[in-house]
Amino acid sequence: MSATQDTKALTLDEIRALATKALLAHGCDEANAAAIADTVTRAERDGSASHGLFRLPGYIKSMQSGKVNGKAQPVIEQTLPAVISVDGAHGYAPHTLAESLPVLAQAASQTGIAVMRLYNSFHFAALWPEVEYLADQNLVGIACTCFKPSVAPAGTSTAFFGTNPLAFAFPRPGSTPVVFDMATSRLAKGDVMIAARDGHDLPDGTGLGPDGQPTNDPNEVLKGVLLPFGGYKGSAISLMVELLSSALTGDQFSYEAAKQDNNDGGPARGGELIIALSPDLIVGDGWRDHSSDFFKEMEKLEGLRLPGARRHRNRGDEGTRDVNAALITTITDLANTPSV
Repeated sequence: MSATQDTKALTLDEIRALATKALLAHGCDEANAAAIADTVTRAERDGSASHGLFRLPGYIKSMQSGKVNGKAQPVIEQTLPAVISVDGAHGYAPHTLAESLPVLAQAASQTGIAVMRLYNSFHFAALWPEVEYLADQNLVGIACTCFKPSVAPAGTSTAFFGTNPLAFAFPRPGSTPVVFDMATSRLAKGDVMIAARDGHDLPDGTGLGPDGQPTNDPNEVLKGVLLPFGGYKGSAISLMVELLSSALTGDQFSYEAAKQDNNDGGPARGGELIIALSPDLIVGDGWRDHSSDFFKEMEKLEGLRLPGARRHRNRGDEGTRDVNAALITTITDLANTPSV
């Protein structure tokens, strides 16, 4: 497969302004629009196109259908010193996270470890912003969430798991944190959708077509199922994410989300579990030097690229970003035709 992708260069300020205008035009209040636009802009800045402007039409469709409240204000309860419960009030996750992550960080800094369950929320973004926020507070962060079924558990050909991303961040005082954010499927569904849009083949093992046979054609995979990375091992991690982000938050499993969602093109309602740990309280001051020595040894390896390094390198470039031209047209039209 091959195709020519027409792109247009936008500054980061232009990306933020376009996203904000479109969101305000279709039901977001200023706080929610600013939080989503920030998330989208940071994704474009860091080279994560599948979680940038590409997601914006989905956000808007969810407001237009009435599924998501674009003016939602989260309700935050610290039910125990180390347990925070956050009702997203049927709103988007970015604003809810902006309000609740400082509460989680403070709790972990006081108790050594704290957990936050987010429910009644719609998460459509990458997970790395929340764990990287925690790393910036000298905390270790772990986050996971699930989605509607699109991944077949190992040994099957029927979708049951979501792409079920898992993110982790470890602070490195004086340097950028180590951060990974990965789908437990071979590829995130957004990346498959972009490959279909741009006419790119997929790596081997990404998914099966509707006939249950392996295929590298993204259009066929989108009609069929994605596969977990690493066979049974990735499938087990995806199972873990289902349990952590649904059973421990009280929100929907992927199969339940499929039954309840209106399929408007936006995210399904679901839970997110975030864990924060304080090395200062768990280990003591020595953790900084000890972990620093570990990274120094690791970085001696030829060809090494630490997780998150590409994103951090990309964000150092303050220039323009190339964005799919048709996508810009779609979002511009949405921004100029308010529904509220």
